[in-house]
Amino acid sequence: MDTEPIQVTAHKIKNFSFVDSIRCISMIGIVIEHCGVVTPNHYSSQLENIVESCIIQSFKFSTIAFFLIGGFLINHKFDEYTPVQYLRNRFKKTIGPWIFWILMLIAISVLDRFIAHSRGSAMGLMGSNFFLYFFETFTELVLISPYWFILNFLICITVLLLFKKYLYSPWLGLVLALFSLFYSINIYQSWIATTHTTAIFGFVFYLWLGVYFNEYYDRVIAIIKNTSWLKMIILAVVAFCIAVGESTYLNSIRITDAYNTLRFTNIIYSLVIFALLLKVGSLNWLQRNLRPRETTFGIYLIHVVIIGRGLPLIFQPLKLNFLEFSVWLNTAILLFRFLVVYTVSFFLTKAISKTKMKWTVGN
Repeated sequence: MDTEPIQVTAHKIKNFSFVDSIRCISMIGIVIEHCGVVTPNHYSSQLENIVESCIIQSFKFSTIAFFLIGGFLINHKFDEYTPVQYLRNRFKKTIGPWIFWILMLIAISVLDRFIAHSRGSAMGLMGSNFFLYFFETFTELVLISPYWFILNFLICITVLLLFKKYLYSPWLGLVLALFSLFYSINIYQSWIATTHTTAIFGFVFYLWLGVYFNEYYDRVIAIIKNTSWLKMIILAVVAFCIAVGESTYLNSIRITDAYNTLRFTNIIYSLVIFALLLKVGSLNWLQRNLRPRETTFGIYLIHVVIIGRGLPLIFQPLKLNFLEFSVWLNTAILLFRFLVVYTVSFFLTKAISKTKMKWTVGN
């Protein structure tokens, strides 16, 4: 996730202020998505399953929007630095905090296991082979948890740098789009596993599209500004309904990854919402209060820890059976979990930013 300040000429800063608004809204959507309490499509009522699909789909644009913004921000960086210089700076600012919070999550898990052992629980693999436990836990966090997308983002940047000579070629964009389309079709065909880990090249296109958008910013913005609000909203509603329809169909044919980000309809929905957010422009009150440029990366890193180790401290003692609850109650619980996770992650990021450990949150 790109969290670097926007270093552009003075006349562009005003125009590019929308970046922080989209970045903040997208992060809110990502955190909400990770705060779910039940597996999708488990309700007995079709109406409840559709309501759940609508809730999930609402913020499903967030990941693609992040890659678009990431590409938009790195466009001028590619011109300022050599590929080696850029990658070195990017890895220095990203990998360190990434590794720190992964190790922090493992350390908390180890401490939790020792506390449980002191109360009579078995140590399990940690006690019999700690190095294997560490390796398996680390690998799972890197490849399965939300931390995977930070590594994926770096891989996508590396791919673009390898083809820097053709960066503004529509043909490069077409090839990258075909990779994304492959994953869209694969959801139905299952040629390879549909987990996000296998979609290594599925998101490069959106990073490239962000770069291309930056290059032709004036033309794109002119088209969006000349499109009426009514048309944009209708297009967004139609895209939303079609995306919900596809996930509902995928659920009906027992596809396990019915809400995959790279569904074709979700790609269209994400691009439409991104355009709509561009038309909305900068939300100064949001930027002023939530400080997305300084807090986004930290929130992303910390929210995984809060969800994995913090929320269980609240919900496990309550012994709630979410599978027995209605979609309305589970949605209320989801929103409560989101408020807890986002608020704690936000204030922890702000607090850490004022210490010598500020590098751990990308500052």
